Amino acid sequence: MTDEYRFCDMATLRDAFARGELSPVEHVETVLARIETVGARLGAFITVDRKGAMAAAEAAATRIRHGGHTAWREAPLLGIPISVKDLIATKGLRTTRGSWQHRDWIPDFDPPVVERLRAAGAVLLGKTATSEFGWSGSGNSLLAGPVRNPWNLELTSGGSSGGAAAAVAAGLGAGAVGTDGAGSVRIPAAFCGVVGFKPSFGSIPYVPTSPENLSHLGPLTRSVSDTALMMSVMAGADARDVYSYSGPPGEWDLGPATDRPLRIGWIRSFGRPEPEVAIERIAYAAVAALGEAGHTVREMRPPCADPYHVLETILAAAEAAGAGEEPVEHAAPGRLEVADLGRKLSAIDLARAERDRGKLADEIRLAMADVDVLAMPTVPIGPFSAERHQPAEAVHKGRLSWLSWTPATYPFNLTGQPAVSVPAGFTERGIPVGVQLVGRWRADSAVLAVARDLERIRPWAAAYGRTAAGLI
Repeated sequence: MTDEYRFCDMATLRDAFARGELSPVEHVETVLARIETVGARLGAFITVDRKGAMAAAEAAATRIRHGGHTAWREAPLLGIPISVKDLIATKGLRTTRGSWQHRDWIPDFDPPVVERLRAAGAVLLGKTATSEFGWSGSGNSLLAGPVRNPWNLELTSGGSSGGAAAAVAAGLGAGAVGTDGAGSVRIPAAFCGVVGFKPSFGSIPYVPTSPENLSHLGPLTRSVSDTALMMSVMAGADARDVYSYSGPPGEWDLGPATDRPLRIGWIRSFGRPEPEVAIERIAYAAVAALGEAGHTVREMRPPCADPYHVLETILAAAEAAGAGEEPVEHAAPGRLEVADLGRKLSAIDLARAERDRGKLADEIRLAMADVDVLAMPTVPIGPFSAERHQPAEAVHKGRLSWLSWTPATYPFNLTGQPAVSVPAGFTERGIPVGVQLVGRWRADSAVLAVARDLERIRPWAAAYGRTAAGLI
């Protein structure tokens, strides 16, 4: 498989399939072979469904032979290889949720997002590794070991959708589905140099629903157009998730550029930790390029005080509820510490956190009255050791610090706003840096429009052929 197809976008793959230049069977066979080699070095996958993937690829090839270009009208992802994070159930395919407790669980159902991917013709490659129940922002997996960054194997991929981001960055599939409860799509997207989108809360049905009402499903891809394509398949209301909704018709139909200049508010820092100098410089250069392209950019103060105490309370309570009847001998020690904190909380503590969460949403709404999109470094620090679940020098803001180092991501889980991390450039050490774009409540199309403009004026696709560590 040539580099053109290894790292190409979904539209290019579909055209190659339609013209007969490439068969879905051939393409998926090659991807599966690379998962066995490159994927193993990364620790990206926990379960590979070779039999199911090849059957889906053969079915796609037959459908394409009969339908040509028209085959994608009913099945927009026909023949496209995609992975699913192992927190998400898959009927008939092992779903460990990153836990020894569930290491042999084979669900008897597909949630809506998987049903829709299958109906759209996607080839599901398997399940990507995650931290236990997605509890941390690293790629550490109890079952697969640490997920390593494709640009430097000593460093973390980020998490908890670390396997998904590493797989997409290394060309192990065209896209992936992750989950994001405090930054778990956007953190690894920034660390691995891919697009990671957390749509508005409820845009994609989350089944079973998350107990903390912070978790979003979202795609990780190598282009904004691929993100929009996956969203067009995955988004929309479903009765199994009472918080889900359907957006306006054509919400995911991105044009080549925005039809009007947008007002972008640049926020250099959300507090501790302060952004590293190189990360701030690279992220700001990307935002400044949007200003040069016609958008209006102005610097803003942070729209709110750091809401870490709110996040900590809500997540700890949810972990305590989930860990109540679990055996602890194989559990992640850090996660047990979080659950123990949750057991010490009162109903009053949780009610106050929910009250403060509402105040936070209102503060950010008012702060965005004069801007369409916020922009900032996705993560203020670079990836740390792959063996750790948080940086060695964690910032203590509350009773525990397991997510305190990513202050620009978790506020927007608390508010449910759309946010995307897109590649902004590379440090001198060759490590990716992400810039985060955040939209108003349910203004997902504005966020992706700005991301698409940035991709157009500062293209990043060529970077995927020069991943470090000799993996590519």
